Amino acid sequence: MTESTADSQSVQNDFLESHIFDELTVGQSATLVRQLTERDIEAFAAISGDVNPLLVDRRFAQAHEFHHLIAHGMWAGALISNVLGTQLPGPGTVYVHQDLDFKRPIGLGDTVTVTVSVEEKQTETGRVVLACRCADQNGEIAVSGRAVVLPPREKLRQRRTELPELTLRDRGDRLRRIIERAAALEPLAMAVVHPVDDASLLGTVRAAEAGLIAPVLVGPEERIRAAAERASVDISAYRIVAAAHSHEAAQKAVALIRAGEANALMKGKLHTDELMHAVLDHDAGLRTERRLSHVFVMDIPDYSRPLLITDAAVNISPTLEEKVDILQNAIDLAHALDIEEPKAAILCAVETVDASMRCTVEASALCKMADRGQIHGALVDGPLAFDNAVSENAARTKGIQSAVAGKADILLTPDLEAGNMLAKQLEYLSSASAAGVVLGARVPIALTSRADDELCRMASCAVATLMQAAQRSGDGRG
Repeated sequence: MTESTADSQSVQNDFLESHIFDELTVGQSATLVRQLTERDIEAFAAISGDVNPLLVDRRFAQAHEFHHLIAHGMWAGALISNVLGTQLPGPGTVYVHQDLDFKRPIGLGDTVTVTVSVEEKQTETGRVVLACRCADQNGEIAVSGRAVVLPPREKLRQRRTELPELTLRDRGDRLRRIIERAAALEPLAMAVVHPVDDASLLGTVRAAEAGLIAPVLVGPEERIRAAAERASVDISAYRIVAAAHSHEAAQKAVALIRAGEANALMKGKLHTDELMHAVLDHDAGLRTERRLSHVFVMDIPDYSRPLLITDAAVNISPTLEEKVDILQNAIDLAHALDIEEPKAAILCAVETVDASMRCTVEASALCKMADRGQIHGALVDGPLAFDNAVSENAARTKGIQSAVAGKADILLTPDLEAGNMLAKQLEYLSSASAAGVVLGARVPIALTSRADDELCRMASCAVATLMQAAQRSGDGRG
């Protein structure tokens, strides 16, 4: 095909042209070739609401007689409709009737050729009967049938409508994978502090049912049982340690850790400050030589990897020395999540060192400390602005040469306010899901928010489980 011919064909494909009744002839046909992709299956399921596991659950489908995912039956019907409405008879066509015979499944990866051909013209009614069939790459007929349509009364030719981009977001998929990993380990003995509301108790029970934790419920027994009744969950299998109020619950939960009766904490319905006060107690707490810090493990649908954001909940305005521990805690967690060489970006408003901006000076110091092994286990770069920390295109445009820029696994924010606002913006404007954990104490602390859903609470338990397992094996530092 010559270049001019190709250009002409391209222009032709931009337009839809109809065939009126008088132009149609028996035997006239049109075709469409389409390969079934996983995206097709997911999109059709999302639009139709048909989540038959045979169609959308790979494990279920493999155990079925077909042994792989297959198309929804009406996906083929939609392709037939496509040909009728855009080619033959084309734009302006009105469906009157369709019958379909499903002869064999269309499997993931199959290439389908859809053919419609004029079989009969009904002069009295103006209707047209078309034979329809869908054949796979081997010529085997998967779907066949007949359509009855009313072709347009007037000749139409118009530019093809440009459809909006369809984005499929599997919210929380990476967190679910973290949960699956943790569920393969021994359940983590976890003291749950003051679980007197439906949400925290339900999250605890679901995490226990998933094999993530073996919970010890610490708080006012009557309120815990009332919450269980409201949430319609059975807590008879779980130990309850009675405490008069949230302050005492925090103290008793920490005491369980010190006595070796639990290996992790989870926050229930109490303020973070109240829990952390018990954890940080000089005589009866869970301090180590490491500074405590919080890490959000963010699952952002439009980002290619889990993103760890620190510190967004504990350290308000950390010093350079404190940032060293905060960063090392996040690096250790990244290793526990099987990120072998995490890339850590030190976030600032700009990507150049400016003596008037303390954050940029500290960022450069942190990078040099990483170069000399004072911070270990990660590639560290900064200062980096948010855009060039997570976007390779932004970094390229600004001429930034860095192994971290555009591919960050960890974002160290300047202070708590910046970290908290960034995490919440990602959650509420970018459909992100988040697990939260406090590190640097003797044991990990699952720090959940009152607004967290069940997935986030379970994922926080899973992250704590994986971190504790890494610490026990010597991969992490308590």
